[in-house]
Amino acid sequence: MSLFKNHYRIESTRIRGYDYSSPGMYFITVCTKDRERYFGEIVNNKITYSPIGIIANRYWLDIPHHFPFISLDEFIVMPNHIHGLIIINDNISVETRNCASLRPLTDNVCLRHYNKFGPQSKNLSAVIRSYKSTVKKFANNHNFELNWQPRFYEHIIRDGESLNRIREYIRNNLDNWQKDRNNQN
Repeated sequence: MSLFKNHYRIESTRIRGYDYSSPGMYFITVCTKDRERYFGEIVNNKITYSPIGIIANRYWLDIPHHFPFISLDEFIVMPNHIHGLIIINDNISVETRNCASLRPLTDNVCLRHYNKFGPQSKNLSAVIRSYKSTVKKFANNHNFELNWQPRFYEHIIRDGESLNRIREYIRNNLDNWQKDRNNQN
């Protein structure tokens, strides 16, 4: 752990120097705080969604409407976590926000906004941050309890074998719920 503004912070799990806005496929897991089952219950390998679970599912499907450079693949909303495959497609537009492409790092304005993880818009973290905050805002506005775990897990898909294995894992998540590490029972 390191100090930031005199407070200890847990180091990022992201790969230092990797551009998480670059085209590729990513396996994502987003968990609720303390693995609380906000999204529903599983009985006989079928999930019955709670009202906030329905919203979490619907808002996941809406991600490409808000981030046109994103496509979705397999996903599932489980009682206390979400697994999904997110595809970042080529984004050909010229980006001037967060010092990308048009401003050199020697520009004083740019140095003030420089982030060691690169631009913080149009990347994987921005997408997940937006998703989590939108679902949380809906929950707050409708008096549903929901708390997210502060981070999310990501895995960069590097080949077809890994992709097929992860797709199968997502498809079988309901069947494997009883032995899932996210199932606290």
